[in-house]
Amino acid sequence: MKICLIGPSYPFRGGIAHYTTLLYRSLKQKHTVKFYSFKRQYPLWLFPGRSDLDPSAFVIKENNVERVLDSLNPWTWWLMFIKVKRYNPDLLILPWWASFWTLQFLTIAKLVKKFTKSKLLFICHNIIQHEASALDKLCTKLVLRNGDYFIVHSIEELNCLRKLVPDANVKKTFHPIYEVFNYSPLEKEEAKKSLGLIGKTILFFGFVRPYKGLKYLIEAMPTILQSLDVTLMVVGEFWENKKKYLNYIEAFHLQDKVRIIDQYIPNEEVRLYFYAADLVILPYVSVTGSGVVQIAFGFNKPVVVTAVGDLSNIVKNGQTGFVVPPKDPLSLARAIISFYKGNWGDKFIKNIITQKSKFKWDKVVECIESFFLKG
Repeated sequence: MKICLIGPSYPFRGGIAHYTTLLYRSLKQKHTVKFYSFKRQYPLWLFPGRSDLDPSAFVIKENNVERVLDSLNPWTWWLMFIKVKRYNPDLLILPWWASFWTLQFLTIAKLVKKFTKSKLLFICHNIIQHEASALDKLCTKLVLRNGDYFIVHSIEELNCLRKLVPDANVKKTFHPIYEVFNYSPLEKEEAKKSLGLIGKTILFFGFVRPYKGLKYLIEAMPTILQSLDVTLMVVGEFWENKKKYLNYIEAFHLQDKVRIIDQYIPNEEVRLYFYAADLVILPYVSVTGSGVVQIAFGFNKPVVVTAVGDLSNIVKNGQTGFVVPPKDPLSLARAIISFYKGNWGDKFIKNIITQKSKFKWDKVVECIESFFLKG
């Protein structure tokens, strides 16, 4: 099949850039693929982090990626269409994750639908972005109703899409695993020594935003510390006010037990934090899915997640981790204490190794191909 893929890639950072690049890597094993990426994603004043450029020394990139699209330059939107038209693919794949891309992707989608015979597939990371407004929902509907096919990674996203595009031809498949960060083995004690850690360690990883529920994990720490001596690592750039979390930590006298690394973690350093951790915690209040679980599974790390979105379908309670109610510090604490006192680690790791084949990138490629199967 002849495929055109548009989306972020290196030198841009973050989960969507990694996802699109790794999808291209898998697609081109079986198909003829053109990958067009961005010259510019966001204006600096709009991006909530410090920069959208990847500072990593170990970069996740592919050759033959042509950078065309500038989010603020409509001429490049037209140029992107011209390149798609000349390539004449059977399928054009676009990611969808934020209404910021309404004008750009709507322009490309409308032109492709009118002037080519290419089918259009949206891979929907977020149908409606977090903290969305009514305008965001309207913009999303305007863009997505141009799709021929859709892929989502959770039941919630599937249901949300059907509300916006009732007749959508949509398939659900698991969010694929990120083993790319686990590029070289590292002993746990060596990782801990590099980070200045001693003893039991749990990890919260990723951008800090209200829906991530970090507040509840901090509130769980006093209960945990009554039974165990544990260090919590909070690793990721704060996209909201950090001071309130520092106030929580001070109020619970946790200054010696919570370590905050407020920065985007370069790819080559990700393995340090996951190898050092015994358990990865996702205390999310609301979410559809999470790439952090798939990073953890890429390192064979057990997780504790909340029963929101599709997390309880990805994490098998009592097999690859624990699933607890959201906004419940006591349940979080009990799960973490149980993990250590019940010696669940080896069992969870064994099950993760056994079960993670269902999260391979090939599964996403097969899902894409299935739209074209006859009968």
